[in-house]
Amino acid sequence: MALLDIQTPESKPLNNGMTFLALGFRPFFLFAGFAAVILLSLWLLIYNGLMPAPAYYGALPWHGHEMLFGYTAAVVAGFLLTAAKNWTGIQTLRYGPLGGLALLWLLGRLVPFLSGSISPWLIALVDFSFMPMAALALAFPLFKSKQAHNTPFVYILLALAVANGLFHLQLLGLTETTLQAGIRLALGMLVVLLAVMGGRVIPFFIERGLPGVQNRKWQWVEKLSVISVLLFLLADLFFPGNGVTIAITLVAAAIHAVRVAGWYHHRIWSVSLLWVLFIGYAWVAVGLLMHALAAAGVISSLLAIHAFTVGAIGVLTLGMMARVSIGHTGRPMKAHPLIGWAFALVAAAAVVRVWLPLLWPQSYVIWVTLSGLLWIAAFVPFVVLYFPMLIKPRVDGREG
Repeated sequence: MALLDIQTPESKPLNNGMTFLALGFRPFFLFAGFAAVILLSLWLLIYNGLMPAPAYYGALPWHGHEMLFGYTAAVVAGFLLTAAKNWTGIQTLRYGPLGGLALLWLLGRLVPFLSGSISPWLIALVDFSFMPMAALALAFPLFKSKQAHNTPFVYILLALAVANGLFHLQLLGLTETTLQAGIRLALGMLVVLLAVMGGRVIPFFIERGLPGVQNRKWQWVEKLSVISVLLFLLADLFFPGNGVTIAITLVAAAIHAVRVAGWYHHRIWSVSLLWVLFIGYAWVAVGLLMHALAAAGVISSLLAIHAFTVGAIGVLTLGMMARVSIGHTGRPMKAHPLIGWAFALVAAAAVVRVWLPLLWPQSYVIWVTLSGLLWIAAFVPFVVLYFPMLIKPRVDGREG
Protein backbone atom coordinates (compact mmCIF):
# COMPACT_ATOMS: atom_id res chain seq x y z
CA MET A 1 0.00 0.00 0.00
CA ALA A 2 1.49 3.34 -1.04
CA LEU A 3 1.33 5.81 1.81
CA LEU A 4 2.45 9.33 2.30
CA ASP A 5 6.07 8.84 3.18
CA ILE A 6 6.77 6.08 0.65
CA GLN A 7 8.04 7.53 -2.59
CA THR A 8 8.18 6.16 -6.10
CA PRO A 9 11.25 6.70 -8.29
CA GLU A 10 11.19 10.15 -9.86
CA SER A 11 13.29 12.35 -12.03
CA LYS A 12 15.63 14.91 -10.53
CA PRO A 13 13.90 18.06 -9.34
CA LEU A 14 13.55 21.04 -11.60
CA ASN A 15 15.82 23.84 -10.50
CA ASN A 16 13.30 26.57 -11.21
CA GLY A 17 13.04 28.25 -7.81
CA MET A 18 9.46 27.06 -7.32
CA THR A 19 10.02 24.36 -4.69
CA PHE A 20 7.29 25.88 -2.52
CA LEU A 21 4.77 24.93 -5.22
CA ALA A 22 6.22 21.56 -6.15
CA LEU A 23 3.62 19.44 -4.29
CA GLY A 24 0.35 20.12 -2.52
CA PHE A 25 1.51 19.70 1.07
CA ARG A 26 4.02 22.54 0.81
CA PRO A 27 1.80 25.63 0.35
CA PHE A 28 -1.28 24.23 2.07
CA PHE A 29 0.44 22.98 5.22
CA LEU A 30 2.31 26.26 5.57
CA PHE A 31 -0.87 28.28 4.99
CA ALA A 32 -2.69 26.03 7.47
CA GLY A 33 0.00 26.65 10.08
CA PHE A 34 -0.24 30.41 9.66
CA ALA A 35 -4.05 30.18 9.63
CA ALA A 36 -4.06 28.23 12.89
CA VAL A 37 -2.10 31.02 14.58
CA ILE A 38 -3.74 34.03 12.92
CA LEU A 39 -7.35 32.85 12.93
CA LEU A 40 -7.25 31.89 16.62
CA SER A 41 -5.49 35.13 17.52
CA LEU A 42 -8.23 37.10 15.77
CA TRP A 43 -10.91 34.94 17.35
CA LEU A 44 -9.59 35.60 20.86
CA LEU A 45 -9.67 39.33 20.15
CA ILE A 46 -13.22 39.07 18.79
CA TYR A 47 -14.39 36.74 21.58
CA ASN A 48 -13.06 39.09 24.27
CA GLY A 49 -14.60 42.16 22.62
CA LEU A 50 -11.33 43.72 21.48
CA MET A 51 -12.18 43.84 17.77
CA PRO A 52 -15.27 43.39 15.58
CA ALA A 53 -15.93 40.26 13.57
CA PRO A 54 -16.18 40.45 9.77
CA ALA A 55 -19.64 41.87 9.12
CA TYR A 56 -20.49 39.28 6.46
CA TYR A 57 -20.25 36.40 8.95
CA GLY A 58 -20.69 37.72 12.46
CA ALA A 59 -18.58 36.43 15.35
CA LEU A 60 -19.54 32.79 15.96
CA PRO A 61 -20.30 31.91 12.31
CA TRP A 62 -16.94 33.39 11.25
CA HIS A 63 -15.03 31.35 13.82
CA GLY A 64 -16.83 28.12 12.95
CA HIS A 65 -16.55 28.68 9.23
CA GLU A 66 -12.86 29.57 9.25
CA MET A 67 -11.78 26.62 11.37
CA LEU A 68 -13.67 24.19 9.14
CA PHE A 69 -13.41 25.72 5.67
CA GLY A 70 -10.24 27.71 6.29
CA TYR A 71 -7.71 25.87 8.47
CA THR A 72 -9.02 22.31 8.11
CA ALA A 73 -9.76 22.64 4.38
CA ALA A 74 -6.14 23.67 3.77
CA VAL A 75 -4.81 20.62 5.62
CA VAL A 76 -7.19 18.29 3.78
CA ALA A 77 -6.30 19.74 0.37
CA GLY A 78 -2.56 19.50 1.02
CA PHE A 79 -2.85 15.98 2.37
CA LEU A 80 -5.01 14.57 -0.42
CA LEU A 81 -3.17 16.23 -3.31
CA THR A 82 0.08 14.81 -1.92
CA ALA A 83 -1.36 11.37 -1.26
CA ALA A 84 -2.98 11.15 -4.70
CA LYS A 85 0.40 11.39 -6.40
CA ASN A 86 1.65 8.44 -4.33
CA TRP A 87 -1.49 6.42 -4.90
CA THR A 88 -1.61 6.92 -8.66
CA GLY A 89 1.90 7.81 -9.81
CA ILE A 90 0.28 10.72 -11.67
CA GLN A 91 1.56 14.24 -11.05
CA THR A 92 -0.98 16.32 -9.12
CA LEU A 93 -1.17 20.12 -9.23
CA ARG A 94 2.15 21.95 -8.97
CA TYR A 95 3.73 25.30 -9.76
CA GLY A 96 1.30 27.75 -11.41
CA PRO A 97 -1.91 25.71 -11.06
CA LEU A 98 -1.12 24.79 -7.45
CA GLY A 99 -0.28 28.41 -6.72
CA GLY A 100 -3.61 29.47 -8.20
CA LEU A 101 -5.52 27.04 -5.98
CA ALA A 102 -3.58 28.18 -2.91
CA LEU A 103 -4.27 31.81 -3.81
CA LEU A 104 -7.98 31.04 -4.10
CA TRP A 105 -7.92 29.60 -0.58
CA LEU A 106 -6.05 32.67 0.70
CA LEU A 107 -8.53 35.08 -0.92
CA GLY A 108 -11.34 33.24 0.81
CA ARG A 109 -9.75 34.15 4.15
CA LEU A 110 -9.20 37.79 3.23
CA VAL A 111 -12.35 38.94 1.42
CA PRO A 112 -14.67 38.80 4.48
CA PHE A 113 -12.64 41.62 5.97
CA LEU A 114 -13.58 43.73 2.95
CA SER A 115 -17.31 43.18 3.45
CA GLY A 116 -17.95 46.90 3.63
CA SER A 117 -16.38 47.42 0.22
CA ILE A 118 -17.37 44.41 -1.89
CA SER A 119 -20.56 42.51 -2.56
CA PRO A 120 -21.56 39.67 -0.20
CA TRP A 121 -22.13 37.58 -3.32
CA LEU A 122 -18.49 38.02 -4.30
CA ILE A 123 -17.35 37.02 -0.82
CA ALA A 124 -19.48 33.90 -1.02
CA LEU A 125 -18.33 33.04 -4.55
CA VAL A 126 -14.63 33.41 -3.76
CA ASP A 127 -14.84 31.31 -0.61
CA PHE A 128 -17.16 28.68 -2.08
CA SER A 129 -15.03 28.15 -5.21
CA PHE A 130 -12.06 26.62 -3.40
CA MET A 131 -13.56 23.27 -2.44
CA PRO A 132 -15.00 22.35 -5.87
CA MET A 133 -11.69 23.30 -7.49
CA ALA A 134 -9.80 21.15 -4.99
CA ALA A 135 -12.18 18.27 -5.74
CA LEU A 136 -11.56 18.70 -9.47
CA ALA A 137 -7.80 18.70 -8.93
CA LEU A 138 -8.07 15.49 -6.93
CA ALA A 139 -10.49 13.84 -9.34
CA PHE A 140 -8.14 14.04 -12.32
CA PRO A 141 -5.44 11.61 -11.10
CA LEU A 142 -7.87 9.35 -9.24
CA PHE A 143 -10.33 8.85 -12.08
CA LYS A 144 -7.58 8.66 -14.69
CA SER A 145 -5.91 5.84 -12.75
CA LYS A 146 -9.31 4.16 -12.18
CA GLN A 147 -8.69 3.79 -8.45
CA ALA A 148 -12.22 3.12 -7.28
CA HIS A 149 -11.18 2.65 -3.62
CA ASN A 150 -9.75 6.19 -3.51
CA THR A 151 -12.41 8.08 -5.48
CA PRO A 152 -14.67 8.52 -2.39
CA PHE A 153 -12.25 11.26 -1.31
CA VAL A 154 -13.46 13.31 -4.27
CA TYR A 155 -17.03 12.92 -3.06
CA ILE A 156 -16.00 13.94 0.46
CA LEU A 157 -14.58 17.20 -0.94
CA LEU A 158 -17.77 17.76 -2.94
CA ALA A 159 -19.86 17.14 0.20
CA LEU A 160 -17.74 19.74 1.98
CA ALA A 161 -18.46 22.12 -0.91
CA VAL A 162 -22.19 21.50 -0.42
CA ALA A 163 -21.78 22.15 3.31
CA ASN A 164 -20.04 25.44 2.59
CA GLY A 165 -22.79 26.34 0.13
CA LEU A 166 -25.43 25.74 2.80
CA PHE A 167 -23.48 28.03 5.10
CA HIS A 168 -23.38 30.86 2.55
CA LEU A 169 -27.02 30.47 1.50
CA GLN A 170 -28.16 31.59 4.94
CA LEU A 171 -25.58 34.36 5.16
CA LEU A 172 -26.86 35.70 1.83
CA GLY A 173 -30.42 35.68 3.16
CA LEU A 174 -31.68 32.98 0.79
CA THR A 175 -32.49 30.51 3.57
CA GLU A 176 -33.12 30.68 7.30
CA THR A 177 -31.80 27.43 8.77
CA THR A 178 -29.09 25.99 6.48
CA LEU A 179 -26.06 27.38 8.31
CA GLN A 180 -26.28 24.84 11.13
CA ALA A 181 -26.91 22.08 8.60
CA GLY A 182 -23.75 23.14 6.79
CA ILE A 183 -21.73 22.93 9.98
CA ARG A 184 -23.16 19.50 10.82
CA LEU A 185 -22.50 18.19 7.31
CA ALA A 186 -18.95 19.56 7.22
CA LEU A 187 -18.08 18.25 10.66
CA GLY A 188 -19.58 14.86 9.90
CA MET A 189 -17.73 14.52 6.60
CA LEU A 190 -14.45 15.46 8.27
CA VAL A 191 -15.02 12.76 10.88
CA VAL A 192 -15.67 10.30 8.05
CA LEU A 193 -12.40 11.41 6.44
CA LEU A 194 -10.53 10.90 9.72
CA ALA A 195 -12.06 7.45 10.12
CA VAL A 196 -11.02 6.38 6.62
CA MET A 197 -7.52 7.86 6.58
CA GLY A 198 -6.86 7.11 10.25
CA GLY A 199 -7.58 3.43 9.67
CA ARG A 200 -5.21 3.39 6.72
CA VAL A 201 -2.22 5.25 8.07
CA ILE A 202 -2.12 5.24 11.88
CA PRO A 203 -1.66 1.47 12.42
CA PHE A 204 0.80 1.39 9.51
CA PHE A 205 2.84 4.23 11.00
CA ILE A 206 2.83 2.56 14.44
CA GLU A 207 4.09 -0.75 13.08
CA ARG A 208 6.69 0.98 10.93
CA GLY A 209 7.85 3.25 13.74
CA LEU A 210 7.99 0.52 16.39
CA PRO A 211 9.73 -2.56 14.95
CA GLY A 212 8.23 -5.77 16.28
CA VAL A 213 4.89 -4.24 17.19
CA GLN A 214 1.80 -5.81 15.59
CA ASN A 215 -1.48 -3.93 15.87
CA ARG A 216 -4.67 -5.75 16.71
CA LYS A 217 -7.19 -5.26 13.95
CA TRP A 218 -10.62 -6.84 13.63
CA GLN A 219 -12.31 -6.91 10.25
CA TRP A 220 -15.75 -6.22 11.67
CA VAL A 221 -14.42 -3.19 13.55
CA GLU A 222 -12.66 -1.84 10.44
CA LYS A 223 -15.81 -2.17 8.35
CA LEU A 224 -18.16 -0.78 10.97
CA SER A 225 -15.89 2.13 11.89
CA VAL A 226 -16.61 3.94 8.62
CA ILE A 227 -20.21 2.73 8.34
CA SER A 228 -20.96 3.86 11.89
CA VAL A 229 -19.73 7.44 11.34
CA LEU A 230 -21.67 7.65 8.08
CA LEU A 231 -24.79 6.58 9.97
CA PHE A 232 -23.95 9.11 12.69
CA LEU A 233 -23.65 11.83 10.06
CA LEU A 234 -27.02 11.01 8.47
CA ALA A 235 -28.79 10.65 11.81
CA ASP A 236 -27.30 13.89 13.14
CA LEU A 237 -28.34 15.74 9.99
CA PHE A 238 -31.90 14.53 9.70
CA PHE A 239 -32.90 13.39 13.20
CA PRO A 240 -30.89 15.43 15.74
CA GLY A 241 -31.79 14.60 19.32
CA ASN A 242 -33.78 11.51 18.30
CA GLY A 243 -33.42 8.39 20.46
CA VAL A 244 -32.26 6.36 17.46
CA THR A 245 -29.64 9.00 16.72
CA ILE A 246 -28.36 8.77 20.29
CA ALA A 247 -28.15 4.97 20.05
CA ILE A 248 -26.32 5.08 16.70
CA THR A 249 -23.85 7.62 18.06
CA LEU A 250 -23.16 5.57 21.20
CA VAL A 251 -22.53 2.46 19.11
CA ALA A 252 -20.20 4.43 16.83
CA ALA A 253 -18.30 5.71 19.88
CA ALA A 254 -17.87 2.17 21.19
CA ILE A 255 -16.65 0.86 17.81
CA HIS A 256 -14.04 3.62 17.53
CA ALA A 257 -12.93 3.07 21.12
CA VAL A 258 -12.31 -0.60 20.32
CA ARG A 259 -10.52 0.36 17.10
CA VAL A 260 -8.10 2.80 18.71
CA ALA A 261 -7.50 0.44 21.66
CA GLY A 262 -6.29 -2.16 19.17
CA TRP A 263 -3.60 0.25 18.02
CA TYR A 264 -2.24 0.88 21.49
CA HIS A 265 1.23 -0.19 22.56
CA HIS A 266 3.07 1.27 25.52
CA ARG A 267 6.07 2.05 23.29
CA ILE A 268 4.16 4.72 21.34
CA TRP A 269 4.85 7.18 24.18
CA SER A 270 8.53 7.17 23.23
CA VAL A 271 7.77 8.54 19.74
CA SER A 272 5.94 11.86 19.57
CA LEU A 273 4.98 11.35 15.90
CA LEU A 274 3.03 8.28 17.01
CA TRP A 275 1.40 9.24 20.29
CA VAL A 276 0.00 12.43 18.79
CA LEU A 277 -1.86 10.38 16.16
CA PHE A 278 -3.09 7.91 18.78
CA ILE A 279 -4.41 10.67 21.05
CA GLY A 280 -5.94 12.51 18.11
CA TYR A 281 -7.86 9.47 16.96
CA ALA A 282 -8.99 8.68 20.50
CA TRP A 283 -10.78 12.05 20.40
CA VAL A 284 -12.97 10.67 17.59
CA ALA A 285 -14.42 8.16 20.04
CA VAL A 286 -14.69 10.85 22.75
CA GLY A 287 -16.35 13.25 20.32
CA LEU A 288 -18.96 10.66 19.35
CA LEU A 289 -19.72 9.90 23.00
CA MET A 290 -20.09 13.62 23.74
CA HIS A 291 -22.37 14.10 20.74
CA ALA A 292 -24.61 11.37 22.12
CA LEU A 293 -24.66 13.08 25.52
CA ALA A 294 -25.38 16.45 23.87
CA ALA A 295 -28.24 14.93 21.84
CA ALA A 296 -29.67 13.60 25.10
CA GLY A 297 -29.44 17.07 26.62
CA VAL A 298 -26.81 16.11 29.20
CA ILE A 299 -24.04 18.46 28.02
CA SER A 300 -23.71 21.46 25.70
CA SER A 301 -23.47 20.72 21.99
CA LEU A 302 -20.61 23.24 21.79
CA LEU A 303 -18.46 20.98 23.96
CA ALA A 304 -19.23 18.01 21.72
CA ILE A 305 -18.38 20.03 18.61
CA HIS A 306 -15.05 21.10 20.09
CA ALA A 307 -14.22 17.51 21.04
CA PHE A 308 -14.12 16.94 17.28
CA THR A 309 -12.63 20.26 16.18
CA VAL A 310 -9.94 20.95 18.80
CA GLY A 311 -9.50 17.32 19.86
CA ALA A 312 -9.75 15.02 16.86
CA ILE A 313 -9.15 17.48 14.02
CA GLY A 314 -6.68 19.77 15.81
CA VAL A 315 -4.46 17.07 17.28
CA LEU A 316 -4.54 14.78 14.25
CA THR A 317 -3.92 17.49 11.66
CA LEU A 318 -0.92 18.91 13.50
CA GLY A 319 0.51 15.41 13.88
CA MET A 320 -0.09 14.49 10.25
CA MET A 321 1.31 17.77 8.89
CA ALA A 322 4.46 17.27 10.95
CA ARG A 323 4.94 13.68 9.82
CA VAL A 324 4.03 14.14 6.15
CA SER A 325 6.31 17.17 5.85
CA ILE A 326 9.26 15.25 7.31
CA GLY A 327 8.70 12.27 5.02
CA HIS A 328 8.13 14.29 1.87
CA THR A 329 11.16 16.49 2.33
CA GLY A 330 13.46 13.46 2.58
CA ARG A 331 14.33 13.79 6.27
CA PRO A 332 14.74 11.05 8.90
CA MET A 333 11.41 10.28 10.54
CA LYS A 334 12.11 12.06 13.82
CA ALA A 335 10.38 15.16 15.14
CA HIS A 336 12.20 18.14 16.62
CA PRO A 337 11.79 18.22 20.45
CA LEU A 338 9.85 21.49 20.17
CA ILE A 339 7.32 19.75 17.94
CA GLY A 340 6.80 17.18 20.67
CA TRP A 341 5.94 20.07 22.99
CA ALA A 342 3.67 21.48 20.30
CA PHE A 343 1.77 18.17 20.23
CA ALA A 344 1.41 18.33 24.02
CA LEU A 345 0.13 21.90 23.83
CA VAL A 346 -2.56 21.18 21.24
CA ALA A 347 -3.63 18.12 23.25
CA ALA A 348 -3.85 20.36 26.32
CA ALA A 349 -5.89 22.91 24.33
CA ALA A 350 -8.46 20.18 23.64
CA VAL A 351 -8.67 19.16 27.31
CA VAL A 352 -9.06 22.78 28.45
CA ARG A 353 -11.71 23.54 25.81
CA VAL A 354 -13.79 20.41 26.34
CA TRP A 355 -13.34 19.08 29.86
CA LEU A 356 -12.72 22.10 32.09
CA PRO A 357 -16.01 23.82 31.15
CA LEU A 358 -17.76 20.68 32.35
CA LEU A 359 -16.05 20.86 35.72
CA TRP A 360 -16.07 24.65 36.22
CA PRO A 361 -18.70 26.14 33.87
CA GLN A 362 -18.63 29.45 35.73
CA SER A 363 -15.15 30.10 34.25
CA TYR A 364 -16.19 29.32 30.68
CA VAL A 365 -14.68 32.48 29.14
CA ILE A 366 -11.36 31.76 30.86
CA TRP A 367 -11.25 28.20 29.50
CA VAL A 368 -12.08 29.31 25.96
CA THR A 369 -9.35 31.95 26.09
CA LEU A 370 -6.78 29.62 27.65
CA SER A 371 -7.53 26.90 25.12
CA GLY A 372 -7.06 29.37 22.28
CA LEU A 373 -3.72 30.51 23.70
CA LEU A 374 -2.55 26.90 24.02
CA TRP A 375 -3.61 26.24 20.42
CA ILE A 376 -1.65 29.26 19.20
CA ALA A 377 1.39 28.21 21.26
CA ALA A 378 1.19 24.76 19.66
CA PHE A 379 1.20 26.00 16.08
CA VAL A 380 3.87 28.70 16.41
CA PRO A 381 6.70 26.10 16.65
CA PHE A 382 5.26 24.29 13.64
CA VAL A 383 5.32 27.49 11.55
CA VAL A 384 8.82 28.46 12.71
CA LEU A 385 10.43 25.04 12.27
CA TYR A 386 8.58 23.91 9.16
CA PHE A 387 8.65 27.16 7.18
CA PRO A 388 12.21 26.53 5.84
CA MET A 389 11.44 22.84 5.37
CA LEU A 390 8.39 23.57 3.23
CA ILE A 391 9.98 26.20 0.98
CA LYS A 392 13.33 24.48 0.36
CA PRO A 393 14.08 21.45 -1.86
CA ARG A 394 14.11 17.96 -0.42
CA VAL A 395 17.33 17.18 1.41
CA ASP A 396 17.73 13.94 -0.55
CA GLY A 397 17.71 15.80 -3.88
CA ARG A 398 14.48 14.22 -5.13
CA GLU A 399 11.49 15.98 -6.60
CA GLY A 400 8.42 16.97 -4.66
